[in-house]
Amino acid sequence: MTSDFARAARCPTLFRTTLMAAVGLSIGLTLAGCATVIKPDTAAPDVGLSVPAGFRAEVYAQGFKKPRLMAVSPNGDVFLSDLEAGRVYVLLDRNGDGKLDSQQVFAEGLNEPHGLAFHKDYLYVANTDAVVRFPYKVGDTKASAAPETLVGLPVKGKHYSRTVVFGPDDRMYVAAGSDCNVCEEADPKRAAVWAYDENGQNGQLYASGLRNAVGLAWHDGTFYASVNGRDLLGNDTPPESFFVVKENQNYGWPYCYPLAAGQTQVWDKDFGKKNQAYCDKAQPSFATTTGHAAPLGISFYSGQNVKAAFPAQYNGLMFAALHGSWNRLPQSGYKVITVNPKTGQTQDFLDGFHSGLSTSGRPVDVQQAPDGALLVSDDGNGLVYRVSYGGK
Repeated sequence: MTSDFARAARCPTLFRTTLMAAVGLSIGLTLAGCATVIKPDTAAPDVGLSVPAGFRAEVYAQGFKKPRLMAVSPNGDVFLSDLEAGRVYVLLDRNGDGKLDSQQVFAEGLNEPHGLAFHKDYLYVANTDAVVRFPYKVGDTKASAAPETLVGLPVKGKHYSRTVVFGPDDRMYVAAGSDCNVCEEADPKRAAVWAYDENGQNGQLYASGLRNAVGLAWHDGTFYASVNGRDLLGNDTPPESFFVVKENQNYGWPYCYPLAAGQTQVWDKDFGKKNQAYCDKAQPSFATTTGHAAPLGISFYSGQNVKAAFPAQYNGLMFAALHGSWNRLPQSGYKVITVNPKTGQTQDFLDGFHSGLSTSGRPVDVQQAPDGALLVSDDGNGLVYRVSYGGK
């Protein structure tokens, strides 16, 4: 008989019965025992998730195949990549009532789009094989031209999602994950962040040794990344890490890994081609969370004097989506946490996606909506949730 662990590893999206009942779901099972995409009843907004007192979580948008990262346009429209559908959607709430007016396809036919960024008169999209951009005018809901390819990227691999952000220097920063668990990469664009001009020219290696930096964000002039650590060293080693990304610095992988926030990295003797002296020079993490929790999208909260603003203590905190483990018992992640960039302290914020071996969804990205609510994408259920404060 197939073990529960093997089922969980093969099918990380086993939906929890209590969530199904709370949302009024219809569901079908595949022969492998994996659940298909659930279809929530939008008239039943209580999705059974746990949030701090005073907060409310509800389904905001649905019907996606594999929704991933989001970006907010200059006029407040929310754009969302759907990696499996090859699309970028725009989610409209033009009257600002916190309810979705409509979701429209901005662009399609893309090659596993993931990272999104607005810069000047363009929407940038990080496909698995290239960064492209579309001309964008404020209010556009459909691409007006074919995408322009700017930068070629390593194709596919163990980690195939790509992330793009812009810094305060108007430079474009692009991350691509490793092609393996632990190895020496032949392509310098893997396990690294590169910096380019806004048109994709003058690319150069910015930071290396980042096994899979999916979440990238600039905040108050500082560059941050969430990084997925290596596997097969047990349940808790290494912990998942958050880094301040600095130019011309190395972050350890594949030769080293963090054991605790702020501490010197440890030589990975299983790989063994360097030594501890090398790892002493690798940049330490400023915060960590449970091993294999798979931190993905990150963003910093800045909602003030807006309709659905969070309490003041959330201002300046990083929100991070933990996608969830595939090779750990008990499972880890499957939640959204806050990370204090000054102290490294972490705290659960949005939970309830799992119970025992069963999981109901996999958080991918967190993005602050213009009204101060927090949007959370979930590629297990094909949903976007809206978390608001005070029932707003």
